[in-house]
Amino acid sequence: MRIGLSSYSLDREIQSGRMDVGAAIEWAARHGAECMELVPFAFRFDDPDTGRIDEEKIRGVRRQARDAGIPLVNYSVLADFCREGEALEKEIARVKHEVDIAAALGVPRMRHDVSGFRRPQAQNTAADFDRWLPVMADAAREVTRHGRQVGVNTLIENHGFFANGCDRVERVLRLVNDENYGLLLDTGNVVCVDEDAQVAAAQLAPLTRMVHLKDFYIRTRDPGDSTQFDCAGSWFRSRGGKYLRGAILAQGDLDIYAVLRSLKAAGYDGDIAIEFEGLEDAPYASAVSIANAKRIWEEA
Repeated sequence: MRIGLSSYSLDREIQSGRMDVGAAIEWAARHGAECMELVPFAFRFDDPDTGRIDEEKIRGVRRQARDAGIPLVNYSVLADFCREGEALEKEIARVKHEVDIAAALGVPRMRHDVSGFRRPQAQNTAADFDRWLPVMADAAREVTRHGRQVGVNTLIENHGFFANGCDRVERVLRLVNDENYGLLLDTGNVVCVDEDAQVAAAQLAPLTRMVHLKDFYIRTRDPGDSTQFDCAGSWFRSRGGKYLRGAILAQGDLDIYAVLRSLKAAGYDGDIAIEFEGLEDAPYASAVSIANAKRIWEEA
């Protein structure tokens, strides 16, 4: 079992130019991360116009990770398969291209969504899910078969407000029914659909290939400065209307001890990447989160 960091936690540093992706990897290694996830939001590994993969940049990042002694364990991208016709085919092709980038990076797995994060809340009903489930599963199956060909295990994450929650995630996994396809369990995202993080950890651990560990502040009354979808520091709304904001791990309202205890009891021993998306200084918050995760794992 390794506890590490997602590059997403340091996005503000990368976007500002204070770090690049290589510096973020080196920073994580110096501050105790034992593995690293790469999330290409503040950087990318291909040309946005031509799609040409930047092999030189990838070699450089792989070299920096190797020199820092920190393995690259996952690559996470957005995707939305709730489409039809040519639009769906283009999205599948785009995600396969991301799988090729993951293979070039040498990571063993890649997470991709199956539905859009900003999908309108009125379209997140159980009936909507039943309508799109076979489409999402067929697309994910096609992507994971491509992943198998290039040595990349593909994952769904309980992310957003549609393909989230224990039952919905398990239904996608069971319908895809491919050994190359698994779950990246985000122990914080379950509260976005008003489920209990400890229960989700226990229920979904047998299907889990990797974990995102995060914390949230949770309020039932409007704290101000709230939006529906901006989760990068602002308050946003759960599917049931609670107010959520990212927190330093173990300083928010989730019981991180209980979550990690559930994972340990279920025998989970895979990689864990911390995601921080709060208002605090990102390097400070990430360093404290790494230290807290290691300590709590030992104590839980």
